[in-house]
Amino acid sequence: MERDADAIVLRKHCRIARKRLARLLVAGSDWLYMIRPLTRINCSLRNFVQRKMMHVKPIGALEDNYMYLVTDKLTGKAAVVDPVDVDKVMEVVKSEGVELVAALITHHHWDHAGGTKKLAEVMGNQFPIYGFGDGRIEQLNKVSTDQMVFKIGGLTVTCLHTPCHTTGHICYYVCDENEKVVFTGDTLFIAGCGRFFEGSAEDMNRALNVILSSLPDETKVYCGHEYTVANLLFAKSIEENNGDIDQKLKWAKQCSSDNTPTVPSTIGEEKLFNPFMRVSNPSVLGALKIDDPIEAMKKLREMKNSFKAKV
Repeated sequence: MERDADAIVLRKHCRIARKRLARLLVAGSDWLYMIRPLTRINCSLRNFVQRKMMHVKPIGALEDNYMYLVTDKLTGKAAVVDPVDVDKVMEVVKSEGVELVAALITHHHWDHAGGTKKLAEVMGNQFPIYGFGDGRIEQLNKVSTDQMVFKIGGLTVTCLHTPCHTTGHICYYVCDENEKVVFTGDTLFIAGCGRFFEGSAEDMNRALNVILSSLPDETKVYCGHEYTVANLLFAKSIEENNGDIDQKLKWAKQCSSDNTPTVPSTIGEEKLFNPFMRVSNPSVLGALKIDDPIEAMKKLREMKNSFKAKV
């Protein structure tokens, strides 16, 4: 409904602008009178575009997965992130009234990439499917490499290669003029990170604390699973006196009770309560009795693997 209302406003401004331009052609000496309203209309349109360009819609899938529909609201072009449930994706695309133009795959695991074959059947073999080119994503036709840049409508997408959970993991950093988001798959979760299936503690430290932490703090984080409460309980076991963890945990438990998503967080928030992004912090190092951040990352992952959260 909000999108429809915005579109109506935009069309109204465009109609007014066209009429005034037509009158301007025959206005003669009255051109200054005509141009002032056009300037106001132009400013109004510019403000509209700046306010409404990007929209991200989380789409729940399987038991605790997230797919996402990211849309450039100005053009109506959209991409889907990790479309494991294609039927559900297409329902949302229809209800949102957008044009699906690409799929962004973070990594090859079935619960993220398992829908690519069906998606290609539905959309056609030429439909762009982005992901790491190691032969493990079906129907892949747009190989994503580190720092590769492309467009979804007016949105700029930058691929960030973050190997560890898998060697071919890609995070997608998406920006418009006013907003920044990153789709982190199973590399970065809210208050946690993915298992090191195909990498090391050094790899994950680089992914989290070099690559992702270098993004602006206001960048919104959209991760691949709803693990937030369990992750925060683990974080609390490491830093018992961290008030940021307490505050986020209280909020996340309420979200769980209300059956609402906890995404997004931000890069800045993660630096406050995510132990895997705090491995250089004296509080975390002291709790682990370790003085090396890489060893701290390794120890945290080992502890988290066996942690039983009492939700």
